[in-house]
Amino acid sequence: MIRYYITDRGPLGSTSALLANIADQLAAGIEMIQLRERDLSARELLALAEAVLRLPNPNGTKVLINDRADVALACGAAGVHLRGNSVAPWRIRAIAPERFLIGVSCHSVDDVRRAEDEGASFAVLAPIFETPGKGAPLGTGPLAEAVRAVGIPVLALGGITKERAQQCMDAGAAGIAGISIFQRR
Repeated sequence: MIRYYITDRGPLGSTSALLANIADQLAAGIEMIQLRERDLSARELLALAEAVLRLPNPNGTKVLINDRADVALACGAAGVHLRGNSVAPWRIRAIAPERFLIGVSCHSVDDVRRAEDEGASFAVLAPIFETPGKGAPLGTGPLAEAVRAVGIPVLALGGITKERAQQCMDAGAAGIAGISIFQRR
């Protein structure tokens, strides 16, 4: 099961608390971390990414940058995570290293198909369960349909708890993504 931590330093209160939480997740062997600090300028995001990449990473956790391929490439991150309305993944593939990961946020089975068709490495489908401010939950039925529709890994996002993670895996998800499930408060 892929565990995909999406960062949000807001609830943690500071960048230093975020870095401490990321260090804990790296030590625990989480598979992927998406730096999703959307309020930061490109320079600030680059500085944060470089700080994260300097942390001990004994398990080879992949660090991705939210929607900023330029920052991901500049700091040597493992990849980028794109919003659904961002540039098509194939455009980034044209300038990125061979093993560069490109994730795409999706909100329907059709979005997941499009992500694969456009060259995404994986898709994050949301919201699976009730999540404040994120619209009606899709449920595990559409998650299972999306998994069957494509050959790329599909991760479940939205209202994921330790108890619900197994439901997502039973639906065929390659893993789970989230903020609060991986972030101590």
